[in-house]
Amino acid sequence: MSAIEATAVLDRAGLDALVAALVADGRTVIGPTVRGGAIVLAELDSAERLPWGWGTELEAGHYRLVRREDGAAFAHTSGPQSWKTFLHPQRQKLWGADRGPEGELSVHAEQTEQPSYAFLGVRPCDLRAISIQDRVLVGGHYQDSGYQERRRGAFLIRRGAFLIAAECTEPGATCFCVSMGAGPAAGPGYDLALTEVIDEAGHRFLVRVGSEAGAELIAEVPHRTADTATRTAAEGAVEQARDRMGRSMPPVNLRTLMGDSLSADRWDEVAARCLTCGNCTMVCPTCFCTTTEEVTDLTGDHAERWQRWDSCFDLDFSHIHGGPVRTSPRSRYRQWLTHKLSTWYDQFDSSGCVGCGRCITWCPVGIDITEEVTALNDARAGAPDEEAGR
Repeated sequence: MSAIEATAVLDRAGLDALVAALVADGRTVIGPTVRGGAIVLAELDSAERLPWGWGTELEAGHYRLVRREDGAAFAHTSGPQSWKTFLHPQRQKLWGADRGPEGELSVHAEQTEQPSYAFLGVRPCDLRAISIQDRVLVGGHYQDSGYQERRRGAFLIRRGAFLIAAECTEPGATCFCVSMGAGPAAGPGYDLALTEVIDEAGHRFLVRVGSEAGAELIAEVPHRTADTATRTAAEGAVEQARDRMGRSMPPVNLRTLMGDSLSADRWDEVAARCLTCGNCTMVCPTCFCTTTEEVTDLTGDHAERWQRWDSCFDLDFSHIHGGPVRTSPRSRYRQWLTHKLSTWYDQFDSSGCVGCGRCITWCPVGIDITEEVTALNDARAGAPDEEAGR
C-alpha cells in the first residue's frame, strides 16, 4: 500500500498510549531499552521503558552510553542487536525424532506459535535491512519457512503489516546510511514513522502515517493534528542529521570497485588485523547465513535438528570434501566484503549493506569498512595507501 499523506503529533503520554494500545491488541511490542550498558531490543509493556535521556558514544571498536539532558527517547544510535534477532533468530529447533520401544521411528516438525510483533523505534537503516532480508529469505525460489511464519506472525494478522520507524536526528560517529541510500529519513515499509522534536515548544513526536493499519492505531490514541512548526522542525532535524554522518563511502560504483580489487594488497593489510571472530556478521542486520546441527540424548532414542547462525569468517563455513576453500583470513574477509557490496547484487538486486555502522563499532580491533573501501578505491586510482582516509 502506498503511504497515506497524513501526519499527527504525539506527546510523551500519547506515545505511552500507543504502546498500551498495541499491547491491548495482543501484540508483543519490541523496542529499545537500556540493559547491561547498551541499548538493547526487548519486550516493552510501557513507553516508560524506552531509553529516555540516553545517548551513545561510538567509534571503531568503541561503544558507550552517555546521559543526555534533554530526555530524548530516540537520540541514540543502534545497539548491537538488530530486528533479525526476532525475525531470523540465532538458534531455532527444526524437528525432533524419537525411536520407540519396537524400534519404530517418528519424526515431527517443530511447530511454534509465532507472536504478533509490533516493532517500535525501527531505524531507517534497519527498515531497509528488513526489506533486504525479506528478499533474501522469502522473495526467491528457496524460501525460509520459519522466517516466513515469523514475518506473518509479526505483521500480517489482524490489521496488516506493522512497523513503527524512528527517524534519525542524532547519527553516530560510525554511521554512513546516507552513502548507502538507507537514511536518515524513513523509506518505504513503515506503518508509522516518528520524528522526535525537542525545542522551546516542548517534547513531542511528529507521526507520519504509512498504512491503513497505522491510521487506525493513531485514531485510537490521544493526538493532535500536526502543525507547521512541528513539521518544519522535524524535517530540519532529519536534514541536519544527513549532513552529520560520522562516516561515508567513496562516491563510486562499489559493485565495480570490489570486482576490480580482488588482487589488491590491501586485503593482506586488513587480514593482519582481523581476528576472524565473526562479530561483524553477528551484528549485521542483513547477514543471513545459517548451518544446521544434530544433537541426541544419552540413550540415542531422541534426536533434534537445530538451525543456527553461521559466519563466512568461520574456517568450516567453506568446508567441502577435502577441507575448507577459504583457509586464510584474507580470503574470508574479502569474501564477506565483496559479497556485501558487490555480488549481493547478482543474487538479490541490491547492496547487502545499509550503512548502520555496527560492524565498525563492534569490531574488537576497530576495522572500519569505510576506511577499507576507501583504501581499495585509492589503490585502484594509484593513490598511496597512507593517503587513504575515511
